[in-house]
Amino acid sequence: MEHKFKPSKYYYTFGPHEPALRLKPGDTLITDTVDARGYDSKGNPIPDGMRQQSEDTEYYPANPLVGPFYVEDAELGATLIVKIKKITLNRDTAWSRINPNFGSLTEEGPGKRLLLNEPLDARYFPWTLDLGRKVANLNLEKSKLGKIEVPLRPFIGSIGVAPRYGRIETSLTPGEYGGNMDCVETKEGITIYFPVFVKGAYLAFGDVHAVQGDGELCGTALETSAEVNLEVNVIKGKMIEWPRLEDDKFIMVAGSSRPLMEAFKIAHVELINWLVADYGFDRWEALQILTQVGTCRIGNVVDPNYTVVAKFPKKYLP
Repeated sequence: MEHKFKPSKYYYTFGPHEPALRLKPGDTLITDTVDARGYDSKGNPIPDGMRQQSEDTEYYPANPLVGPFYVEDAELGATLIVKIKKITLNRDTAWSRINPNFGSLTEEGPGKRLLLNEPLDARYFPWTLDLGRKVANLNLEKSKLGKIEVPLRPFIGSIGVAPRYGRIETSLTPGEYGGNMDCVETKEGITIYFPVFVKGAYLAFGDVHAVQGDGELCGTALETSAEVNLEVNVIKGKMIEWPRLEDDKFIMVAGSSRPLMEAFKIAHVELINWLVADYGFDRWEALQILTQVGTCRIGNVVDPNYTVVAKFPKKYLP
């Protein structure tokens, strides 16, 4: 069944919140996201009444999430399958910025002002999106180049399920549940496999990026809004530990932690586990082949956890 869903509330955390909609395996969901500040396709901020509220705690108002969506048959210990069928950017602007105490060149962040380094210069960058030509443009007023045009590569920056052990996690953080991985691989045509830690999975997503380089160096990509079309399914009785991804050329694992080396190890160990369990590789032979033909990308080095995506070429699978 196809569901065209209009959000009435946005969360800033991943967890088993009141479901926005119940989906069945095989269902397709079409819905709109807002940008990382909560601005919609017309450039208007979402009303305060639509933002997650609590009398007991505060939520950092970034990366509003659509959902969560309760998926039938997604039992504890199952695997949720999410196929991103289409990401349609729906406005002609995007923004990025440099914050004085945020990004991969500083160790500061929201609520943390240790001043271990000189603050960066605060700068705001308004980009224009040519949706017909599928390019983004920025005027470079202080640079010799003058202006730049880059291809659009939209993807979902923050997508995941309810975390393990009953935790509630901010939409700024990635982990074993997915989350704010800022991974350019979560794009149109990709299939993502999430571990199910809570009955119903509680899928949520938002924070679409029009363009982003590896690592999200300054802390923000080209932040914008989009219409997202995805399909959900469930593999019963199959438990995985970390998000897995698949396209026509690679199988991949996203590992998130700090320091960066730990995220690197998580992604590669889980990828080896996948090769052994599903493709009949001997563990140490899998390590040898992955060493020689594997590639990896850095999703982000700015969030509370960093993300690394380990990739294995499908042409070497049996």
